[in-house]
Amino acid sequence: MQDMNYNECKQRGTSDFPIDYHYVDISHPQYEMAFHWHIEYELIHIIEGSFAIQLDGKERLLKQGDLCFLTDGILHGGIPDNCVYECIVFDSGMLRNRNFAYDTTVRKIVHHQILPYQYYDYEALKESHCSNPMNLFTVADSIFTAMREKKEGYRLVTASSLLLFLGLIEQNGFYVTDATISSRNHKRTEQLKSALELIETSYHEPLTLADLSKSVGMSPKYFCRFFQQMTHRTPIDYLNYYRIERACYQLSSGEYSLMEVAYNCGFTDYSYFIKTFKKYKNTTPKKWCESL
Repeated sequence: MQDMNYNECKQRGTSDFPIDYHYVDISHPQYEMAFHWHIEYELIHIIEGSFAIQLDGKERLLKQGDLCFLTDGILHGGIPDNCVYECIVFDSGMLRNRNFAYDTTVRKIVHHQILPYQYYDYEALKESHCSNPMNLFTVADSIFTAMREKKEGYRLVTASSLLLFLGLIEQNGFYVTDATISSRNHKRTEQLKSALELIETSYHEPLTLADLSKSVGMSPKYFCRFFQQMTHRTPIDYLNYYRIERACYQLSSGEYSLMEVAYNCGFTDYSYFIKTFKKYKNTTPKKWCESL
């Protein structure tokens, strides 16, 4: 999740245990989550604060204790607020190899016959009358604890708990069917992905509004309205935001000077780079580096 590739294609974990764990607080170089998607599944847990996350153009505020579960291909990104969160990203293949489970819940999810709820409100479910709804959070806690501490046997605990988590989703009816998915929304999401992919691959070049709108076959005026509806940012604002996120990633590596980072991230004017960095990070690049 946090390697800043728009369409992430990295190896998760190891070949025999394809799962990554991430702990993110305000000191993380990619504290804010730029828009991206991947073919793996992701489970996010809010430990403290809140997180305004957008999934396929729809925004939801996650609070302490809440969970967010994403299946493959979902475009997501968001802004944390005094937030500490953790997430795991895993290849569904690790569950399909457990043949006894693949014939039921996992198969239905993998083939999009059922679409799990994306949000699990801790307080709301605690008060609901669903069958053992809190088990979902208990099982999620065992997943994150196992991956965080990595004690002996953690792989077995993680894999079995993930299967139980998916089973509870089906048992409690925490899903919808593919018939409820809007083809129009899907098309809009795919168009947005095209524009974001251009930003991700060409942010270091002098991109213009015309370049971005052309990538999705829209006029600049319509594209601006469309992009802002989907992301709550203008195209150029998001481009500059993404450039600064990349700048933070490069600065945290310690491999480049400030001037090199500015140039690498598409800023030909160093003073404009400083001004833009301060706009998004409320500090200068030099002070940001000193705080690492």
